[in-house]
Amino acid sequence: MRALPAQAAAAPPSRPSCADLVGGRDWGGTELGPRDHWDPAVSATVELVLSSPMPMVYAHGDGFLLIYNDAYADLIGTLHPAALGQPAGEVFGDLWESRGFGGVVGEVYRSGRPRLEPETQLTVVRHSHNRPEQAFFTRGHSVVRDLRGNVAGVLTIAAETTQVTRRLQNLSDLTSRLAGALTVDDVARVVLGYAMSSFDVDHCAFAVDDGGAYRYVRRIRGEMLDEADERLPPVWKRLPNDPRAPIVAAARTGQATFEGDGEPLQAVAADRHERRIRALATLPLRTPLLSGALTIGYREAHRWLPAERALLDAAAQLVAQAAERARRFEAQHGTAQLLQRSMLPEHLPELETFRIAARYDVGVDGNAAGGDFYDAFRLLDGRLAMVLGDVAGHDVRAAAVMGQVRAALRAMALTDPAPPSVLAGLDRLVGSLGAESRNEEIFVTVVYGVLDPSDGTITLASAGHPPPVLRRAGQGGEAPTAELVKVPPGAPLGLGGRWQTGQVRLEPGDTILMFSDGVVERRGHALTEGLDALVAAVAGATGGDPRNLCSLATSAVAGSTDDDVAVLAVEHAMAMSRSDTMQVPAEPTGPSRVRQWMTTRLREWSVPEPVIGAAILCTSELTTNALLHAGTPARVHIDLNAERLLVSVADEGTRGTVIRAHADTMSSRGRGLGLIEELSDSWGTDPTVRGTTVWFEMLIPHTTTD
Repeated sequence: MRALPAQAAAAPPSRPSCADLVGGRDWGGTELGPRDHWDPAVSATVELVLSSPMPMVYAHGDGFLLIYNDAYADLIGTLHPAALGQPAGEVFGDLWESRGFGGVVGEVYRSGRPRLEPETQLTVVRHSHNRPEQAFFTRGHSVVRDLRGNVAGVLTIAAETTQVTRRLQNLSDLTSRLAGALTVDDVARVVLGYAMSSFDVDHCAFAVDDGGAYRYVRRIRGEMLDEADERLPPVWKRLPNDPRAPIVAAARTGQATFEGDGEPLQAVAADRHERRIRALATLPLRTPLLSGALTIGYREAHRWLPAERALLDAAAQLVAQAAERARRFEAQHGTAQLLQRSMLPEHLPELETFRIAARYDVGVDGNAAGGDFYDAFRLLDGRLAMVLGDVAGHDVRAAAVMGQVRAALRAMALTDPAPPSVLAGLDRLVGSLGAESRNEEIFVTVVYGVLDPSDGTITLASAGHPPPVLRRAGQGGEAPTAELVKVPPGAPLGLGGRWQTGQVRLEPGDTILMFSDGVVERRGHALTEGLDALVAAVAGATGGDPRNLCSLATSAVAGSTDDDVAVLAVEHAMAMSRSDTMQVPAEPTGPSRVRQWMTTRLREWSVPEPVIGAAILCTSELTTNALLHAGTPARVHIDLNAERLLVSVADEGTRGTVIRAHADTMSSRGRGLGLIEELSDSWGTDPTVRGTTVWFEMLIPHTTTD
């Protein structure tokens, strides 16, 4: 038996809440640092701890700085409030060093593995009668990782009951996973997975309000688990405003219901799976900014014990807080990303023998506009201008400067496209912007080139930016090679520099790749390591297709980056390619129309039958996913040359209404990505200004004749 030290009379019930104490404290002198600089995952964990009705404590960093809620304060008696924000070793003394108390937390922190402790007997002080007594607790510990994947601290949940022991660790894991759930889609996947695994249910549904109505996503044991496939956005469906539906009633009234044996979904059942449910728990999800509900059900009668109801209620409160936080994040993220992507070109030029692709990925935070940009456009004399740049910063100001620089570059290039002239004009612009705002810290780097399609010559100049990578296709059976282009270094914009040009020629099959520093920079590693990794990845690519190289480049360097990433690639094709595009209506017949159209086109182009069959199967799966995800028309584009077939499927990224007939007809969603991984030579996803594009590439086998 262990006793918490210094236990005496408890604090009066009128004490300030832990949330007030945390909010009013100056954290600048602690290991956590100022509150507005906390890692988003740590902030989310603290928010969940403070809003939970169950005893929770978060121990941060190597010193295990303590942040806990009111329920946990009850357990430590007179140690509160002095313990808040203090290292655990100083608070608990020798007890913390014992293996059965603080030692477990230390093991979880160092190993990164969650731990469920058996019952531990502790001496606590109850507020109800202000005297020490013995109580039994089971504690679950989970690591909390920051958005870079590093262990930031340990989250501990204490439960004074043995009835929920087997589910306690799952609740702790739920809390930890919800802390990292940035979007409502993420929350849906986490809560559905938690319900299915922790309670072994046959049915689970998660609903949130959506413009005066509700939308929901569900999972059914043994059926349609793909609706919440973690590799794809969940398939949300519109929920009729029928008050007979338990999930609607709970969302409207905020009242939980528990039916042990009956037909709770019979009046509103959408299919045979819901008609078979006999026992159903319905938990409201209510916050100031969100209303919704969570249901879990069984096909057999089930007795909802008090301990189980309490656990479900605690889980529902955690889910509600996470869903509200995710909704706020989505609103901020959507505004920032719309600003960012609206400043990037929606379409890139199409040339006869040159193929162009680009990609932009947000950094780890994903909640702020950034300064990375790319552009490619035709000049008046038929040449191609291509640029990739980076404005330092991750805020609206950086995005605004980026937009000004990109617009000015186009105007200057259309007047005098020579790289030294364009960079000199941009240098004056950036200098003027800095002087105007009295901000001397505007830092802009750019690599800019002009491609002459007649001979493949590119004239390049760099203003403090990393040089592009040149991939040589290899001739006469030689292996492809890659190297950094030798571009004369120049000063970043705004410093009054002078710039010289370098030249490189793209031979048929060659590709040039421009990139931002977020592609190659990693904290704690030399820049040369990232550059070497990128060059090696480009040289080892199966082909020089620009879309494939852009996707490859963003993952070429190990580790995560908190910077934005932009890449632009141009390939000198071996021969002119043939292409075609089909607009696919958001109807159940959409995938079949795509199959018929592609079969006709690819046979007209004499594509080998095995490639046709595999391509049609993959395209049908991607079209199905796009229609289910967006609920809007999709666009299928096919591009064929002598080496490969490239297929892309784009959606418009809006969450439309997917009617029941659509979901039933297009039911192959769960196997789509696995098929593409198996059948294609490469594939990837590209975020666009409006929606997402998923693409795959299949190499064309060469036949020989005697």
